[in-house]
Amino acid sequence: MQAILSPKVFEFLKKLTKNNNREWFTENKNLYTESQENIVSFLEDLIREMSEFDEELGKIDAKKSLFRIYRDTRFSKDKIPYKTNFGASLGMGKGSQKGGYYLHLEPGKSFIAGGIYMPESSVLKEIRKEISLYGEEFLAILNNKDFKKHFPELDQDDKLKKVPMGFEKEDPMGEYLKLKNFIVVYSLKDEEVLDKNAVKNLAKVFKLMKPLNDFLNAPFL
Repeated sequence: MQAILSPKVFEFLKKLTKNNNREWFTENKNLYTESQENIVSFLEDLIREMSEFDEELGKIDAKKSLFRIYRDTRFSKDKIPYKTNFGASLGMGKGSQKGGYYLHLEPGKSFIAGGIYMPESSVLKEIRKEISLYGEEFLAILNNKDFKKHFPELDQDDKLKKVPMGFEKEDPMGEYLKLKNFIVVYSLKDEEVLDKNAVKNLAKVFKLMKPLNDFLNAPFL
């Protein structure tokens, strides 16, 4: 029997959103601990399921993959102390140099993602070279029927206005070379996350992302 995400996780996050202060959090630390333990169990089963198609994931520690709920407010005008979501990096995160996966749990705003987020400039350059050289292979992944059904397009945030230096202005893959991130996102309804078969169902969607990750990681193998 695989772990099921408890509705109490979302109940805790809703209460935290209304009471985002240290006093309330300290008084209700048990709610946080219960939620964290439930999510770790869920992640352990999800990682096990996903390692069936991506064996690299078998090396991931579920507890360590979960981001801290405490916000770093040192350089932020927003001094709210706690995040109102749980996020887990399954090989993907800001500045990560490999394609991976990400799970975001938040009432009404949950999603899963895959790809590479904000890679450093040297990695970004190699990925762009790969896309320019093997454009047909890249497009075949993006235009796969099941892939496109779940991920209509790559993330367009911070996209450049011009094709970057080092590439022909008329490069047929020019629009993709302008991207700074190579990620896909799939939004989840609360009932999908809380479903008794969520582990298997999410793993199926994550599996669709693997060809993209394989392509993005190819220059570094």
